[in-house]
Amino acid sequence: MRSPGNLFEKPWLDRFLALVPQGGSVLDLGCGAGLPISGYLIRQGYAVTGVDSSAPMIDLCRKRFPQQEWLVADMRTLELGRRFDGILAWDSFFHLCPEDQRVVFSVFVRHAGAKAALMFTSGPEHGHVIGEFEGEPLYHGSLDPAEYRARLEELGFEVVDHVVEDPRCGEHTIWLARGR
Repeated sequence: MRSPGNLFEKPWLDRFLALVPQGGSVLDLGCGAGLPISGYLIRQGYAVTGVDSSAPMIDLCRKRFPQQEWLVADMRTLELGRRFDGILAWDSFFHLCPEDQRVVFSVFVRHAGAKAALMFTSGPEHGHVIGEFEGEPLYHGSLDPAEYRARLEELGFEVVDHVVEDPRCGEHTIWLARGR
């Protein structure tokens, strides 16, 4: 586990937030226990709606940040009936198999407001990998980068930046896009 002050994602989060109106709404898909990502967004003055399939994780979020909205739900079938200024799927989206990732693009679109920012992490290339987290196996799946780009384009998002295995960000492969 990393220390709470080690937010190596901060430069990317700040780039994402620069595309979201100050005080705007952010949908955090796969928010986990709310730290460090949701906590950072909240401290910056954004309204966060966090979604995770783990009830214990959402319970932690509710205790830590009771003023925000936290929902136990599956990102693949999410239908909140409202739109957000920003959508974030950091270290969550890539735990879905490629087929399910394709489905989640429709979730992004249904929840994206006009010119919404979208940021997610993926694998560097098409395929499946079983990694490890705290001694437990952990699945990672990815589409081909050309398919991510094509899906974003066809759904009305322009790619603002894409970096493969960013050495300054824990080797994450990051997509930052904005609705047109």
